[in-house]
Amino acid sequence: MQIYDVFVHPESERLPREAQLAWKIAEVASDPVAVSADVIEMVINRIIDNAAVAVASLNRHPVVTARDQALAHPRSGGAALFGVAPDIRVHAEWAAWANGVAVRELDYHDTFLAAEYSHPGDNIPPILAIAQQANRSGQALIRGLATGYEIQVDLTRAICLHEHKIDHVAHLGPSVAAGLGTLLGLDTEMVYQAVQQALHVTTATRQSRKGEISSWKAFAPAHAGKLAIEAVDRSMRGEGAPSPIYEGEDGVIAWMLGGKNAHYHVSLPGPGEAKRAILDTYTKEHSAEYQSQALIDLAFKLGRRITDWDAVEDIVVETSHHTHYVIGTGSNDPQKFDPTASRETLDHSIMYILAVALQDGTWHHVHSYLPERAQRPDTVRLWRKIRTIEDPRWTARYHTPDPTLKAFGGKIIIRLKDGTEIADELAVANAHSLGATPWKRADYIGKFQSLTEGLLEASEAQRFLDTVQNLPALKPEELARLNVAVPSARLTKGSPGLF
Repeated sequence: MQIYDVFVHPESERLPREAQLAWKIAEVASDPVAVSADVIEMVINRIIDNAAVAVASLNRHPVVTARDQALAHPRSGGAALFGVAPDIRVHAEWAAWANGVAVRELDYHDTFLAAEYSHPGDNIPPILAIAQQANRSGQALIRGLATGYEIQVDLTRAICLHEHKIDHVAHLGPSVAAGLGTLLGLDTEMVYQAVQQALHVTTATRQSRKGEISSWKAFAPAHAGKLAIEAVDRSMRGEGAPSPIYEGEDGVIAWMLGGKNAHYHVSLPGPGEAKRAILDTYTKEHSAEYQSQALIDLAFKLGRRITDWDAVEDIVVETSHHTHYVIGTGSNDPQKFDPTASRETLDHSIMYILAVALQDGTWHHVHSYLPERAQRPDTVRLWRKIRTIEDPRWTARYHTPDPTLKAFGGKIIIRLKDGTEIADELAVANAHSLGATPWKRADYIGKFQSLTEGLLEASEAQRFLDTVQNLPALKPEELARLNVAVPSARLTKGSPGLF
């Protein structure tokens, strides 16, 4: 890996484009390096994972809205939509929009946490949509996705956005633009302009994940993917971008991130170096924010030792800075204790999540969030006895670059009214590559079958699984088969809008 020191340069220096981070990203995208077999395997796993959570969310309100908007933009030879028959095509940017919302709605797909946090699977809907519309092969799609994941992960490792209240989709715009550059075989200049345009238009505040979290949480990454597609289109037509977008006096670092004295050390693959970052990402076994995954597994274990929930005096979770301040009591969000809060808010409340996981010993993407579940009196009483504290040990493990030590869990301490203490800790989720039951292809297929049961016909489910597992051999005309269709009668129609 090549390490680049990225910082603000005065305009008088006229920083050469070859020294700019956007150019370095573009060079990675335009490098025709081969994709290794283990990366191909994981790309297939993540397409299965995305399809599972997308189908499970097809009739949720934000997904219905996004799909109806996309269907208002038909295009012969365009891209396909999740849930809709493959002969119905729409403009690729609208397919990326609708499919991106479907993938993100349940917050149940893959994740990568480092200086920033991300859901790298958000790269798949826009890159797949363009692959379908531009008649690219399965091999080309694999290459594009390997780049998208690489850039997303490399930016996430190095540049923290949330401490400056910028939403993490600001890393997604550049990664999608780079992935599309690889998919389409664009030259470095075109990708460079597209990356800068994409970053410029995809920076937004973190209020989408703060306070009363709304359905925009699902729309935000889809919006970034759509805008990245439009940026690539403009760059292919010869349009330029604000430059240098990262290092300029009035650029992103100077005014949105660390400021004129900040330095970010970004590692990117060197020339001829394989793009393997997807292998460092991890998916979710449970439908909740990733930093809750290990704690959910631990709660299942500890909950079996308690028979009377009213006998609990309090519960303390020792965890990382990020977990404490984003989904814990360090966020100072009263909504995280509100039984009438939205699903989006509840899945970002580790206090709620632990209360339900302790009591139920299981987690379900629908049942665990139902209003009647959230408002159950004994659950509310337990919920309000839970608090988090930052432990420097867990913060250090969260940020360590050593993958064998990196952890997103914590320690749960349950104190009973009689003085008994029940405590244990778990560093990584069971499904993590270093966990008790690391996920393989069969687990991704199992998740797909579980989440699509009752929605997909068995023959359609099997057709999709057979198709995606043959991804490297797929011809351009076969890529539309990577979207799954449900019987039209099972799809909800939304309210009318402008389109």
